[in-house]
Amino acid sequence: MRRPRAAGRATDQLGSGHHENVRRRLVSGSGDIKLTKDGNVLLHEMQIQHPTASLIAKVVTAQDDITGDGTTSNVLIIGELLKQADLYISEGLHPRIITEGFEAAKTKALEVLENIKVKKEMKREILLEVARTSLRTKVHAELADMLVEAVVDSVLAVRRPGHPIDLLMVEIMEMKHKSETGTQLIRGLVLDHGARHPDMKKRVEDAFVLTCNVSLEYEKTEVNSHFVYKTPAQKEKLVKAERKFIDDRVKKIIDLKDRVCANSNKGFVVINQKGIDPFSLDTLARHGITALRRAKRRNMERLTLACGGMAVNSLEGLNADCLGHAGLVFEYTSGGEKFTFVEDCVNPRSVTLLIKGPNKHTVTQIKDAVRDGLRAVRNAIEDGCLVPGAGAVEVAIAEALVDYKPSIKGRARLGVQAFADALLIIPKVLAQNSGYDLQEALVKVQTVHSESKQLVGIDLNTGEPMTAADAGIWDNYCVKKQLLHSCTEIATNILLVDEIMRAGIISLKG
Repeated sequence: MRRPRAAGRATDQLGSGHHENVRRRLVSGSGDIKLTKDGNVLLHEMQIQHPTASLIAKVVTAQDDITGDGTTSNVLIIGELLKQADLYISEGLHPRIITEGFEAAKTKALEVLENIKVKKEMKREILLEVARTSLRTKVHAELADMLVEAVVDSVLAVRRPGHPIDLLMVEIMEMKHKSETGTQLIRGLVLDHGARHPDMKKRVEDAFVLTCNVSLEYEKTEVNSHFVYKTPAQKEKLVKAERKFIDDRVKKIIDLKDRVCANSNKGFVVINQKGIDPFSLDTLARHGITALRRAKRRNMERLTLACGGMAVNSLEGLNADCLGHAGLVFEYTSGGEKFTFVEDCVNPRSVTLLIKGPNKHTVTQIKDAVRDGLRAVRNAIEDGCLVPGAGAVEVAIAEALVDYKPSIKGRARLGVQAFADALLIIPKVLAQNSGYDLQEALVKVQTVHSESKQLVGIDLNTGEPMTAADAGIWDNYCVKKQLLHSCTEIATNILLVDEIMRAGIISLKG
């Protein structure tokens, strides 16, 4: 298979997913079925044999790692660049001439992109439009509109002035539920286990939260040792001495609770990364303390960011400054699984997106969409600017390249023309996947753009031209910029490959 044809196959596989109502189904070797329209998921799961297609897949997944979006567009444009180049190469033009034109076109395209970007103050309304544009390409419109606010609010909650946005502070938790519309933002934390004692309260309001990494269970010594006793009384004394070490730790927690909760109805919750044995649990329960043991380390780091206070590794010098606060801590059971919600935190710097769905397919699909939505919002905040979507940018750059072509001397201008034609694959695929005639839709958009000089894209509901900015359809500037760089680079490298050889150790004997 020739290189452009191999790239074309990859393009065909991903192109149909470039619309909000089109999905792909993947079947693994073991028979597992996965429904998705996320280009990154498709390329990770597909078994790609051809070296050229494999190279494109690696570049595209790298784009997803850097910017979080643009995977499908990347494959489409690379495939179309190779296809357009192949038309000229088949007529005898050398690939080196084409690639010179590609480089010149890329430089001009980046200039145009710089000029058409729209600087905006990233208010919540603008970010909602950005998230909606991203999410609607991954899940159906009704579900996307419901997820939009949760995604934007979660990024705004963890944003700190003067610091990069850390999306790891947004915990994504899954829960089986009767409907996918139950997905919600929890301004706090959700732990995937509950208390381990039947007498502990299932609901605590206005609670102090102690986050600790201290063993509250009897542990055997690491060295080999034994005790010799002569009477039952001596044995009892030895057992009490062993327990006293743990009981003293438990007593320090109880003393702190008595100090801070004296003469008030405030609750007290202990969340421990290490174990708590039944005797300690019983003692804590008798004093009205709710305790959770063996919490995950990642949750321990987030707890102090959500509730305040500090995580303690020793109970020496324990005081009220170590405590965080939560307005509500309660246990929730769903499908036999227990969850503990830590909510109503004051100014939380870590939040949880609780994804609910009736089955594994739905939950995975929402999870992939939410991840992309979070990164789209983060990119918009960090860039401080946006570019109109719906194919408007590609149409504008293509027209600018056509005007720029006469200034290029020699046959390299054919490469500029090929680049301009290749970019138009984005509005073409959008029109085709919406069920409209792609040539007719493209001509209408180009005509309106050349007459009005406004950034015009395709309305997927009508197939008619529309001003993307007025419709609230925005793409990330950094994604488009990365797209132009990586597509040109890879298409150029592939075109300049003379021969594909299988590498390996060859016997030199004989």
